[in-house]
Amino acid sequence: MTSSSSTQAVPEIFAVPRHIAMIMDGNGRWATKRYLPRVAGHVQGVKAVRGIVEACAVRGVEFLTLFAFSSENWRRPADEVSLLMRLFVNALEREVDKMHANEIRLKVVGDLSRFDAKLQEMIAEAQRKTEDNRRLTVTICANYGGRWDILQAVEKMLAANPGLVAPTEEQLAPHLALAYAPEPDLFIRTGGEERISNFLLWQLAYSELYFTDTYWPDFDAEALDLAIASYRQRERRFGRTSEQLLEQKKAS
Repeated sequence: MTSSSSTQAVPEIFAVPRHIAMIMDGNGRWATKRYLPRVAGHVQGVKAVRGIVEACAVRGVEFLTLFAFSSENWRRPADEVSLLMRLFVNALEREVDKMHANEIRLKVVGDLSRFDAKLQEMIAEAQRKTEDNRRLTVTICANYGGRWDILQAVEKMLAANPGLVAPTEEQLAPHLALAYAPEPDLFIRTGGEERISNFLLWQLAYSELYFTDTYWPDFDAEALDLAIASYRQRERRFGRTSEQLLEQKKAS
């Protein structure tokens, strides 16, 4: 069961984030620092994904959303884009059965129309196979952008409500790409950059932000625990005062 918008209602807060969203940054720099080709960083990055998925499942995280390929990443060199597509195919071939065996659901969101037919078919099959799993939902954002997400949601909302002149959040929300998930409690970006880079612009409105210099291939379960520990120290007010939170704790 998903939660309502954090600008409309205060979500329930848990010690372990219910939903973690991540920008997996630093693969290329990880490789360059080791005098390796960038491809080595991307290959190692796929291994890091496997470890973080396992760590989230063990810790009781319900939703993990990973920014794998942005709509702006098409600007990268053609050979690197081609490599990323091959890695995506390989990951689907190798990991989906393991995810299914571990009761993990896979979702892929974004404008998938630019991917070749084989990849689109593999994505659809992986989602069908794992759709009933509920231990952890892993969402891969591929050819995704936050502005694209809002625009496509607006288009669908208007198509569903002809003549609409005063839309509400409740009318828009079901059409967002991650409508099946609560808003992220914790956003993590690796690699030292401190921006959200057109990722989940709507959904991150009240997420706690965590930035680390650790490159993605080195981000492991221990690094995840540090991020969760930081999250636990945050005071999540959602517009309220600290005094109100204190009174709520006393009353509970």
